[in-house]
Amino acid sequence: MNRDDVDVIFVKAGGPGGQHRNKSETGVRLVHRPTGITVQATERRERTRNLSLAWERLEAAVARRAHRPKPRRKTKPTRAAVERRLAGKARRARVKRERRAAE
Repeated sequence: MNRDDVDVIFVKAGGPGGQHRNKSETGVRLVHRPTGITVQATERRERTRNLSLAWERLEAAVARRAHRPKPRRKTKPTRAAVERRLAGKARRARVKRERRAAE
């Protein structure tokens, strides 16, 4: 990700934190122009910590958007697996049949 494609905007972050947080622009908003992704970090009182947090979030968001899952390949069971499953079913059916005849 090229940092020249990102607009860095500093905003006033409201909420708890006192005068330092309410008077100064400690909040950070990053806008990635090519994708239009916007992230914001306003939870810390220091601009530098909010800036690093916002960069981490932006990199994660761009990576999530770029991720392409591997296509799922259809599989089928082997002939031996099918035969084992059917043999087990036949064995179970025989047990139930014998139990029914005993009653």
